Amino acid sequence: MSGTLTREERQLRAETPPVRPTLSITGRTRLVGLLGWPVEHSLSPAMHNAAFARLGLDWAYVPLPVYPDHIGDALRGLVAMGFAGANVTVPHKQAVLPHLDDIAEDALVVGAVNTIVVRDDQLIGENTDVGGFLASLAEAGFDPDGVYAAVLGAGGAARAVVHGLAAAGARQVLIFNRHERRARDLCRDMAKFHTAVRFESYPLSAVEKIGEDTSLIVNTTSLGMWPDTETSPWPTWLPVPAHLTVYDLVYRPRETLFLTQARASGAEIVDGLGMLVHQGARAFELWTGCTAPIDVMRASCEAALHHPPSP
Repeated sequence: MSGTLTREERQLRAETPPVRPTLSITGRTRLVGLLGWPVEHSLSPAMHNAAFARLGLDWAYVPLPVYPDHIGDALRGLVAMGFAGANVTVPHKQAVLPHLDDIAEDALVVGAVNTIVVRDDQLIGENTDVGGFLASLAEAGFDPDGVYAAVLGAGGAARAVVHGLAAAGARQVLIFNRHERRARDLCRDMAKFHTAVRFESYPLSAVEKIGEDTSLIVNTTSLGMWPDTETSPWPTWLPVPAHLTVYDLVYRPRETLFLTQARASGAEIVDGLGMLVHQGARAFELWTGCTAPIDVMRASCEAALHHPPSP
């Protein structure tokens, strides 16, 4: 095989952000990590380490697989070992709450923490999913102020999305979930904080109730996520209304079956990579105090998505 690069290969290499193939960690390196179980398929280490490298920061982001029963010990370990903070993913987003010294307002409303900042030996809980979702909506050119929206799912991600939409001025949010009771509970919880917003709950099988007054649908379920890419929260017999903007939080694959259905109907589509990048950028800024290099973070995620994870 020839070692000569083509012009296209040289251009691609020049445009690819610098990513450290291996981390150089010394006693002076500031550490952040990802608390979860499991964590091996996460894009966050590549995304944050690319950002640290671009800004020349002696920081490193490491995966921290933590068994659920040990989350309290792990959080105390962050302080003991001088970590600057951590991201939190499933199944720990709610479990960390009793162990924190302070919790930001968004995290309190959502009832989940996805970012921890260690400050003066105190553990501060944040939820950057809310701001990350709204930033990605703005990036897509969608303003939620005054709109009627529908959210598919009622889990942790749905709570962040519903709170974000309500805080940004949505007039009505319909919540659809396989078990309608969870959707009702989410409506009740959000109504406590957003009294001017109308919340309604439905079973996921009733999405045909979404009418012409609704302008945004957000899928927060895992339906369509790799490796189950042939699933969708939307029935195959029902065309997606063409006037909608359809947002799927799933980012692997970039275009889910749901987005393919929406595209075929003529709807505007938004994939989940933007939320991943923007929530990560907010965490990066909370830890470092530096403006996040969003383009670098996005490029590192896109590069990683070209290599499907092993089962």
